[in-house]
Amino acid sequence: MIDKNLLRLLGSNKKYIFYAVGLMVLGLFANVGITASICWAINLAIHYDEYSGGAIIFLWPAVCAVIGIAIRYTASRLVGDLKDLLGRKAKKDLREKVYNKIVTLGVRSTDGMSMAGLTQVSMEGVEQLDLYYSSYIPQFFYAMLAPFVLFGITVWIEWRVALVLLCCVPLIPVSIIAVSKYAKKIFAKYWGKYTSMGDSFLDSVQGLKELKIFGADEAQHIKMNETSEDFRKITMKVLVMQLASTTIMDLVAYGGAGLGIAMAILSVIFWDLSPIAALFLILVAVDFFLPLRAFGSAFHVAMNGASAGKKIISLLEQPDPVWGEELAEGNEIELRNITFSYDGKRDVLKNINMTFGDKGMTSIVGESGCGKSTVVNMLFGAYRPQSGTVTVGGKALETLTRESYYQKLAVVSYNTYVFHATVRENFELAKPSVTDDEIFTALEKVNLADFIRENGGLDKVISEDAANISGGQKQRLALAVSLVANKSIYVFDEATSNIDIESEAIIMANIKELSKTRSVIVISHRLANVVPSDLIYYMESGELVESGTHDELMAKGSGYAKLYTTQKKLEEGYAEVTK
Repeated sequence: MIDKNLLRLLGSNKKYIFYAVGLMVLGLFANVGITASICWAINLAIHYDEYSGGAIIFLWPAVCAVIGIAIRYTASRLVGDLKDLLGRKAKKDLREKVYNKIVTLGVRSTDGMSMAGLTQVSMEGVEQLDLYYSSYIPQFFYAMLAPFVLFGITVWIEWRVALVLLCCVPLIPVSIIAVSKYAKKIFAKYWGKYTSMGDSFLDSVQGLKELKIFGADEAQHIKMNETSEDFRKITMKVLVMQLASTTIMDLVAYGGAGLGIAMAILSVIFWDLSPIAALFLILVAVDFFLPLRAFGSAFHVAMNGASAGKKIISLLEQPDPVWGEELAEGNEIELRNITFSYDGKRDVLKNINMTFGDKGMTSIVGESGCGKSTVVNMLFGAYRPQSGTVTVGGKALETLTRESYYQKLAVVSYNTYVFHATVRENFELAKPSVTDDEIFTALEKVNLADFIRENGGLDKVISEDAANISGGQKQRLALAVSLVANKSIYVFDEATSNIDIESEAIIMANIKELSKTRSVIVISHRLANVVPSDLIYYMESGELVESGTHDELMAKGSGYAKLYTTQKKLEEGYAEVTK
């Protein structure tokens, strides 16, 4: 009933659970005291004529009842405050853990879950776990303790009644366990359908333009309706399951209480139990079952929270890239005998050996799917090879601190993210102390300065996903931001793929100029961009086939030369057609 993995996620916040349970037990004692005070007062009323002093004899029962009510009220308020505090701290800590894990994993964060799924887990999933921690777990421990506390009190009054009540109590957990096997399957499907619906909706919104162009919006609408209908059906199954299990637990709880009441009455008839003592047992009988009944109600919340929690745990348990404690020194990067597979079945990189000097321009080329971007992931530290070593300044990458390495490294790709902020604020993320002159110098290098000056300047707000500028402008802005960061090692992964020829020529000229003082690594499908490279690596099917300068590779007349010649002919043909 308690998932130890989910409980471990609480960390030091577990203390609030024990505080809450302790106060709930205190409230139970106060409730028993109130019940005893009522029975005491009734007994005094029955034997009123036997006492002198008049109504003053009810003073002590009244005082005891008032004290009990005050304690129960205070305990209830404090329990509520503790549960609220536990929920807020749990949500804060969980979201921090999820965020830090996503940051640590980097490009790997979406390996096992879509971006929509990640968003739903970090928002709705954490909300459900909040209820799991603040409502279910405290109630679980209290429900386990309460019957034994009451048994310890009532056994001295009439052991037969106390024993019957205690023996009936496990029937509720048994019913919960019986339901839980079915509930776990239902809630697992529920979260699967929920994330699927989120994915479908996000796809529809992001691809709305394409759907309109292809006239496929109606088909997508039908698909969305089908996904929504699947979610509705699973939701109805959840509700039916909750109603059925609640009914079962009510029958067990009230049936057990009824049996205890019957035993109390029989004790008066057959075992000389006093009517007042029997009344006390009757009033207390319900308290044997109410904690477990409340626990049963929280169980449905728990199942939903547990299902969300498993998704969070699956994310948090993904192995982190291994980092060490040494500081990165030097800019030379070397890949030694690197072999890597994403799925453990097919090698994407096969015995790769590459060296990237502390300065100069080194390019990696090849047809799509040859492994170029996987090499970038190796350089970025997102993945570690199954065999071989990546070294930086002669030190193995896994021995370096991530912070010291990333202080040296900048990766600019075709899909580099631009934040929803002003142009200046985007640059300040890379360099907090950046000046306006530095920003415009960088913008000049990517042929974007005039556009920024004419369209709001550095205070121009870039909308979400850079929707208010073109794809090429977005890419150039990301490139300019990376230049301001003033790194020692630059990796350009198809960084000019969406850029016009004029801007591309300016950018490549500046990249070549940058390589005079920095280590520049260029990954490009367009071989014309890598002609000025100091060293070119040509890959095929995950293997390094050729290496050398452009002239050296052309002289070989092999794979690189053939690909370059083919591209050049296509570009010349296109230029001829568009004259």
